[in-house]
Amino acid sequence: MKYVSFDTQSSEETGKTPSTEKQRVFAEYLKEELIKEGLQEVELDELGYLYATLPANTDKSVPTIGFIAHMDTSPDASGKDVKPRIIQHYDGSDIILSEGIVTSVEKFPELLAHKGEDLIVTDGTTLLGADDKAGIAEIVQAMVYLQEHPEIKHGKIRVGFNPDEEIGLGAHHFNVEKFGCDFAYTMDGSEVGEIEFENFNAASAKITINGCSVHPGYAKDKMINAARIATELASMLPADETPETTEGYEGFFHLTSLNGTCEKAQLSFIIRDHDREYFESRKSEMSDIVEAINEKYGNVATLELKDQYYNMREMVEAKMHIIDIAKQAISEAGMTPKVKAIRGGTDGAQLSFKGLPCPNIFAGGLNFHGPHEFCPVQSLEKAMMTVVNICTITEKELGQ
Repeated sequence: MKYVSFDTQSSEETGKTPSTEKQRVFAEYLKEELIKEGLQEVELDELGYLYATLPANTDKSVPTIGFIAHMDTSPDASGKDVKPRIIQHYDGSDIILSEGIVTSVEKFPELLAHKGEDLIVTDGTTLLGADDKAGIAEIVQAMVYLQEHPEIKHGKIRVGFNPDEEIGLGAHHFNVEKFGCDFAYTMDGSEVGEIEFENFNAASAKITINGCSVHPGYAKDKMINAARIATELASMLPADETPETTEGYEGFFHLTSLNGTCEKAQLSFIIRDHDREYFESRKSEMSDIVEAINEKYGNVATLELKDQYYNMREMVEAKMHIIDIAKQAISEAGMTPKVKAIRGGTDGAQLSFKGLPCPNIFAGGLNFHGPHEFCPVQSLEKAMMTVVNICTITEKELGQ
């Protein structure tokens, strides 16, 4: 509850790291808290990345494990003056957040899975910030728990909290070498029991169309209407391969913005697919469409295509024992493990390709990035015990 009082919204506009200074304010608070709670090697670097260590308490040689969460909240909704409250023993009815703002069971049926639990909700004017302050809370509490229970043996544990995950930059400056882990887990998933080690392959596509503006009364064979060509280009993509028409392992093209005039127009897309071959095919399809537009209208369009991240599965598959450990840890915390693919990205994907295998584990919050976000207290507790269990299982099964 204290963590979500910090406004840590990141921004795509500043070009800085961290992208907003208010993330550093929270990082400074966390640094002092980690020191107070007895962690060692607590370091906050100049880019806002916070690292700390819980030393081993076993005589065995045990792989070093990392637990990672991000400090920023989404630019999609305000994170200022978050006013959380706890609904004790939720009864399964609609939740009135404030006058005129209701989280209804009809629209959010996932509420019913948490009937009888204690739900942390917003007042309907901001997001909650469980993405990913729930993850931070669970990791910190697990480190406290392990210190309070020295009879629980574990190897060296590293903690890492980073800025700017919500704008896709969280892992860019994460110092994997300094972190020094054999493997790690991001605590950044949603529903209890989930383990994710597959994510989208991702690319961005920005298309600029340069037209020719002429008075419409005299435009025949002269005008090139960039705005109209932009809509034509967008319509050339498959109508049934968009976010609103796909699920599971199905990929998509997503038009994120379109603006323009007769003189100039710009389109921005994101391209997603779990399958690397299909992903490359989607990028080729986008290039072919732009080429077709240029053939029709005379080299009016330019395409800027950039890969953003890749499916971490190809990096994790060689170390599937870290998934098995997570499954066992979740089971021992009283849940059924649910392996699912992320229809999105995660810092763990980029970290995996930087040499740190890093699947994603649930943090317990739901309906992220908006005022209807909520987080059951019991889910926080289960995630915290999952972290503890991962540490103990690793010591028992991989310690030598």
